[in-house]
Amino acid sequence: MRIDLTDTTSSKINSALMDARRASGSTAAGMVLTMVIVVDEGSAYDALKCANDASREHPSRILAVIKRAGRSPRARAGARLDAEILVGSDAGSGETVVLRLHGELTSHAQSVVLPLLLPDAPVVVWWPENAPLNPAQDPLGALAQRRITDAVTAESPVGQLAVRADSYTPGDTDLAWTRITGWRSMLAAALDQKPVRISGAVVEGESYNPSVELLGLWLHDRLRVPVQRIVTDGPGITAVRLRTKDGDIVLDRPDGLMGTLSIPGSPDRMVALKRRDTAELIAEELRRLDEDAIYAAAVRTSVDKLADEEAGVEAAVAKPVAEVVDQAAEEAAADIAEATEPAKPAAKKSAAKKRTGA
Repeated sequence: MRIDLTDTTSSKINSALMDARRASGSTAAGMVLTMVIVVDEGSAYDALKCANDASREHPSRILAVIKRAGRSPRARAGARLDAEILVGSDAGSGETVVLRLHGELTSHAQSVVLPLLLPDAPVVVWWPENAPLNPAQDPLGALAQRRITDAVTAESPVGQLAVRADSYTPGDTDLAWTRITGWRSMLAAALDQKPVRISGAVVEGESYNPSVELLGLWLHDRLRVPVQRIVTDGPGITAVRLRTKDGDIVLDRPDGLMGTLSIPGSPDRMVALKRRDTAELIAEELRRLDEDAIYAAAVRTSVDKLADEEAGVEAAVAKPVAEVVDQAAEEAAADIAEATEPAKPAAKKSAAKKRTGA
């Protein structure tokens, strides 16, 4: 069922949702969360499709917020709310409301969304693109227990990790982290089978892929070993090597579908390690809405490492400067001492020269 409302209000949208539910024969909501998607018009279709697919595992009310400020001053001055309500087979296992905010209303999206949230249910906000610098301080993000971003859609995907680390608040997560769940599980299982000391690690993958960097940061944080980064043509992550005294533990996936796990002293095994679509990633994130401390530690490793490197550079630069200052002070003291020393008799100077053979 589809209902279009033009120049409407949040109250009218709630009433239309109740009427649609009664018409479909279901008076109970039966939904476990509210998912708010902040998206533009061009990406709305794909984002809604992913959210609807994920709602088959997590029945939810999906609110897509599309801000349309308008180009002319007259359009910006007029605030208007249009809504498109989808219930039934068109909305996955829940309800979908597409909210189009016009004019000044785009600056007050939280006022439109707040009355539409399910009572006593968690709220998740997802930015498929153009995520704010600090999701927790965003007006919509402040309503949520879980805030999902995607670094791969940023202009600088790898650089975006530092932004996420700097603004991290419990409840934040990124789909770049969700994409490496399979890799982390396989590597942890390999170390369970062969508990050996790891002396180093190598991560191979695309140069611009933030998931590759996050996997290296996670290995560095958990194993406390140096991690080497090798750039390949992909797709995505292509291989991980863990250095041990008995040989390398290797997880290799050259085609983005199947991987090969090699452990010294054991036969090679094929493992399923395909690249997952966004709907699967969203469904995984909705299974747990508490703080992801492992993600926080991994993404903050990049900032800590950079700070350590900067501190090392400052120390290396400061040491020569200190030596120059000390040397200058010593020379100045010697000059002062020489200037203030009383003159000695010439005979004594001649005798001194004879004794030293000068």
